[in-house]
Amino acid sequence: MRILHTADWHFGKTIEGRDRLPEQIAFVEELCGICVDERIDLVLVAGDVFQSPNPSAAAEELFYYAIDRLADHGSRGVVVVAGNHDNPDRLCAASSLAGRLGITLVGLPKEEFGPTSLGAGKVYRVNGGQAWLELAVPGVDYTAVIAALPYPSEGRLKEILAQSLDDKELRQGYNDRLAGLFSTLNTKYRTDTVNLAVSHLYVRGGIESDSEHQIQVGGAYAVDPLVFPDQAQYIALGHLHRPQYVGGTPAPCRYAGSPLAYSFSETGYAKSVTIVDVQPGQAAEVREVPLAAGRPLVRWRAAGGLAQVREWVDAGRDKNAWIEVELEIKQALALDEIQELRAMHSGFVTIRPVFHMLDNDLDKQPARLNSMPLNELFVRFYEQQNGGLKPDEKLVQMFLELSQSILANEDTDPQDDTGGEAAT
Repeated sequence: MRILHTADWHFGKTIEGRDRLPEQIAFVEELCGICVDERIDLVLVAGDVFQSPNPSAAAEELFYYAIDRLADHGSRGVVVVAGNHDNPDRLCAASSLAGRLGITLVGLPKEEFGPTSLGAGKVYRVNGGQAWLELAVPGVDYTAVIAALPYPSEGRLKEILAQSLDDKELRQGYNDRLAGLFSTLNTKYRTDTVNLAVSHLYVRGGIESDSEHQIQVGGAYAVDPLVFPDQAQYIALGHLHRPQYVGGTPAPCRYAGSPLAYSFSETGYAKSVTIVDVQPGQAAEVREVPLAAGRPLVRWRAAGGLAQVREWVDAGRDKNAWIEVELEIKQALALDEIQELRAMHSGFVTIRPVFHMLDNDLDKQPARLNSMPLNELFVRFYEQQNGGLKPDEKLVQMFLELSQSILANEDTDPQDDTGGEAAT
């Protein structure tokens, strides 16, 4: 059986207000092409289909189009589990229709599944129960038993996992509960089936990026690698956007990563999907297939200022990329320069001026800062952060009033720094 593992589509996500829908459409077309070229039997989507629990009509339309194309009229299996960004009910709203195409949508961790029958030559569920299903795929002589565990938070499990808010107790309670869930699911595997697990969670030690919405609180929702079922032949995960293996698990375990770069912390990430070839009782063979869809995210550091940016744009540098520009300047940009900069490249997402003091300012003694009035310190700081632009007088006045208020509250604080009562 040949399986394609993908995750973290985040349909509807933008980058600083720039629409990514055309790139997401291109990804879906590329993904469907890979399924045909690689003769994929089963697609596992490990959560975060949408960016928002309340996705736009365009995002939902693209999702339905994608799973319809992937299912190929019921000849290819598709299993989708909800991630922390997904609304479980919204994701599964079309389950009755999707099921007719051999598509299984899994919203909540305790969801129950039963057998289905779609006729000869179609995908169908042979059996199932709470958080697991056995899937038959046309052209494959054996079935797949899939432990399908969507994002398992306390709220979605509808359980209290610890009696206190202590981070250690929360973490232990969460790990114990997930280990118990996977232990139960482990009993559903057989020696004559392909045994898989798919989930959306954070395994301790994984490499994160800025575009992932945190699903752990103080590490409480970060699980140990050993919670997974030891009879699984492959564990497909979602949540982390960098494709990566997870170490220390009882079976090969991998994050497929997001298909597009969704933050500038992902600059340089190679995006891919994961393909798994596996037979009953045999070790899985795992490989990556790179993705070409999506505009790259790059950072420019223009030490030469506006002139250097002009030179790079004229040379066609990164013409198809989304770009974060850091522009070194010695004086504030004029209005026409700002307008020119914005019009230079359609891919400029953020333009951050970095103000450098003039040479005659460099020999000023740092100690002098301690003797400066507070308003002058604020003005200097504002200028350095905003490319030499001076703050409005009203803003300076507001800062002074707020500072005085804070200092006054500190003077009247009835407790000292250690929490004890102040001396009288």
